Amino acid sequence: MKMERRIAAEVRASGRKLEGYAAVFGQEARISDFTEIIQPGAFRDSLAGDVLALVDHDAGKLLARTRSGSLRLAEDSRGLAFSLDVPDTSLGRDVLALAERGDLGGASFGFLVPQGGERWQANKRELVKVNLHEIPIVSAWPAYSGTVVQARSRVPVRLLLARKRMETY
Repeated sequence: MKMERRIAAEVRASGRKLEGYAAVFGQEARISDFTEIIQPGAFRDSLAGDVLALVDHDAGKLLARTRSGSLRLAEDSRGLAFSLDVPDTSLGRDVLALAERGDLGGASFGFLVPQGGERWQANKRELVKVNLHEIPIVSAWPAYSGTVVQARSRVPVRLLLARKRMETY
């Protein structure tokens, strides 16, 4: 199973906290050659697990986690809401400064779909249950525009290899 990632564009700074929505229910997002909708309750079973708040999906850039209480997650009628306490570290101060200026790209979520967690009808996928692993804050713009929840997965292998080559220079 490959971890999937989606991006939503709502992050707010409030004191030393970041708040927003990592996912919004009932809104279609275009993912490669299909559309996707997240149903209310899709995250319910994951909220009791240990979920990480990262920067740009990088496990080496930890901001908070649910296990310590520095990341709080909740499903409400709109979607997957989050609130995280920004650490007083160089990374935390940088992220907070970017959030206060409105320079962040948004929030994202990384997940796996368990057996029975999705329903397909033609080219439309409904996520009814996901195993949530991460809530990253993304510094760049979303990969796709025009929707609240946007795709960051299904990157062609040739693009991944090209990125890897660029990182070595």
